[in-house]
Amino acid sequence: METDALQQLVFKTIPLAAPEWQAFAACWHPVEFKRKTVMTAAGEIERYLYFVLDGVQRAYYLGEGNKEVTLIFSYTGSFSGIANSFQLQQPSRYCLETLTASRFLRMTYTDFARLIDTYPAICRWAHLATAQAMSGLMDRYIEIATYSAEEKFRVLLTRSPHVLQLIPHKYLASYLGLDPTTFSKLMASVKL
Repeated sequence: METDALQQLVFKTIPLAAPEWQAFAACWHPVEFKRKTVMTAAGEIERYLYFVLDGVQRAYYLGEGNKEVTLIFSYTGSFSGIANSFQLQQPSRYCLETLTASRFLRMTYTDFARLIDTYPAICRWAHLATAQAMSGLMDRYIEIATYSAEEKFRVLLTRSPHVLQLIPHKYLASYLGLDPTTFSKLMASVKL
């Protein structure tokens, strides 16, 4: 069943009682997008929380001169969406696009708000999941601000070696704050 992987991920943070899980699971609905589809554009309010069943996505910022800066990736078995726009219901400063054809389960903000208002355990899960995501973002901020190009590359390979096969290298270079030439040199010289 498509919600099995979702349940495993949610239960890693906090196990929900059967009635809570049933209410939570009932709010997720399947949706598919083709490759290179902008799911959320800058200026739009994120209306959905996604769980990735299959595919790769990225959130990116469109800077001066339309320079794209990749902020984060999502892929099979992870949550996706523009989290701050979703939870605050404010316009996003970022875009979310599929890099490959992608299948999801998604939940509307209306359902999410109702669930966290109704079920304290689901509210606790949302709080803990947000705190975990924030912790990861703070670690990433330290890496971006203080690590050398090689250190950033090594951390990526240690934490997520599978991304080299999943994600085009130009997006990985952008994610690490490196130019594509430096990324290619690191690919050729850094071994773990």
